[in-house]
Amino acid sequence: MRKALLFIILVQGSCLQNGTKAAADLTVQSTAKLTSVSGQNIKDRFATPKKCLRTNEDGIGEYLRNLPLKPSGSAVKYFNLALKTKPNVYCAVVDKPIGNKDLDQCADAVMYLWASYLFDTKQYDKIQFKFLNDNKWHKYMTYAGAGKEDEKVFFKYIQEVWQAANTRSLSTQVRPIHIDEVAIGDILLQTGNPYGHAIMVVDACENPATKKKYIMLAQSYMPAQETQVLINSNDTEQSPWYSIEEIKSSGLINTPEWEFTIDDFKRF
Repeated sequence: MRKALLFIILVQGSCLQNGTKAAADLTVQSTAKLTSVSGQNIKDRFATPKKCLRTNEDGIGEYLRNLPLKPSGSAVKYFNLALKTKPNVYCAVVDKPIGNKDLDQCADAVMYLWASYLFDTKQYDKIQFKFLNDNKWHKYMTYAGAGKEDEKVFFKYIQEVWQAANTRSLSTQVRPIHIDEVAIGDILLQTGNPYGHAIMVVDACENPATKKKYIMLAQSYMPAQETQVLINSNDTEQSPWYSIEEIKSSGLINTPEWEFTIDDFKRF
């Protein structure tokens, strides 16, 4: 997914008239059964399906579960501050800056979350991304030594990554995994021609008795927009959780704006 052509219009005509209230009406109701409106991060905002426990994961798992969320009912903002009020897509908005340029799209958001985890845990030498410019491959763009703990320097770096990287370059930095291995921090990735899409697993839980496992997904999209937790429109009882068992059965992951296959799970 790149920056050039917008092939689907996302901002509806009623957007500016209805504003945040419209987005609240269109999103929160879809996950009301498992949502705590007072929760300020993923872990506290969303309960697990009945009898499920969150998987015991440290590192990026704990980081993503604690991603700060905007107040319940907030609308996703595009880079130009217009509101995304498309119904039945998202149920929460991640509270992280995206800048004012059309850059932070799907793969960009995945790389941003991964790099932010490494930055916050001071693993600066691991922050590096390949990128594509004028259809010629270049070296890794690394963060090591570039201001280290300086958040302004880090955000400037990540915007450079957004400008030059895409789903194709991201695909060279991840490896395929079997669905039984899926954990928080893994991604769904299609490179596409000319467009692809990328989504990150931001939470996971399991029923200890039945061993049924569920995952939660988050994305950005086109044009550049805030990262959002996706609803599961195919299972409103469990939304925003997606059942691994059902994914294995169908071989597909039908998210609100993209369809992936069981073979699209990848890991950094």
